[in-house]
Amino acid sequence: MLQVNNIDVVYANIIQVLRGVSLEVGDGKIVALLGANGAGKTTTIKAISGLLKTEEGEVTDGSIYFDGKRIDRLNTQDIAALGMSQVMEGRRVLAHLTVQENLMVFAHRRKDRGEVKKDLEMVFDYFPRIKSFYHRTSGYLSGGEQQMLVIGRALIARPKLMLLDEPSLGLAPLMMQEIYEIIRRINIERGVAILLVEQNARAALNIADYGYVMEDGRIVINGLAEMLRDNEDIKEFYIGLSALGSEKSYREVKHYRRKKRWLT
Repeated sequence: MLQVNNIDVVYANIIQVLRGVSLEVGDGKIVALLGANGAGKTTTIKAISGLLKTEEGEVTDGSIYFDGKRIDRLNTQDIAALGMSQVMEGRRVLAHLTVQENLMVFAHRRKDRGEVKKDLEMVFDYFPRIKSFYHRTSGYLSGGEQQMLVIGRALIARPKLMLLDEPSLGLAPLMMQEIYEIIRRINIERGVAILLVEQNARAALNIADYGYVMEDGRIVINGLAEMLRDNEDIKEFYIGLSALGSEKSYREVKHYRRKKRWLT
């Protein structure tokens, strides 16, 4: 469904952020894009959704295909019309609008108005809390409730692919677990493919089929989610587990930058 082929991304014609990034998202699959803050994850999904243009960014080399159509030269609204929805980092609700108004924003392109009501009920099925505060101003919702709202809003557009940027950011563990369970349900029940951008490797790999790890604007390792969960480097430096089961000193952590077994 999605093919990112060896792309480079440059901001303001000067700053190169991505270098030769390639990844794929199969039809109906969940793919995790992992990495530390500043690795290039958000830039990657902005390149896919066309939002780079709003930040003086540009795909200078390579290509991106969605559902067989090249999209790296298209604008954001045309990419969205092909069946792609992005849930941005930081729960970007329209804070002055009600929950109802937020949900209807993503229905503005749809001509089948009679079906929109059915899709609202579908959103309420996944997120029952949304129905209880349907007429509340969205800026007064909690962080977890806002995250539910923006995912529900993206579903209203009936996407083939959803781009989720850090959905666990700032959430309590129980709320994060609930949202991840719903994401998995959406994938299974609706057949929506998902590209999941996360720093929380443990949560992402628990629901993903496949994963990529980014570092300094490059993909440094990729494989089946199960394989990545068992990879000692991933466990040690992204999930926080060590094969030895012992705490590491700061000196040993610094040694990581010289180690990088996956780059050798």
